[in-house]
Amino acid sequence: MRTARAPKPQRATLKSFPASAPRGSWPAEEFAAEQRHQGVPAFTVMDLASDSFLVVVEAAS
Repeated sequence: MRTARAPKPQRATLKSFPASAPRGSWPAEEFAAEQRHQGVPAFTVMDLASDSFLVVVEAAS
């Protein structure tokens, strides 16, 4: 008997920030925090291929 796997959540990128921000500056984290403050469950991930930080949210399916 096989059990059904839960579908992977879909994600959407809200904004991208270059990884070369000035020392002590975290623009992606600050933007994600602003989104969370407004009730949007945003989080930050690093995209190594593009050398940038992405602010993403789980997309409604």
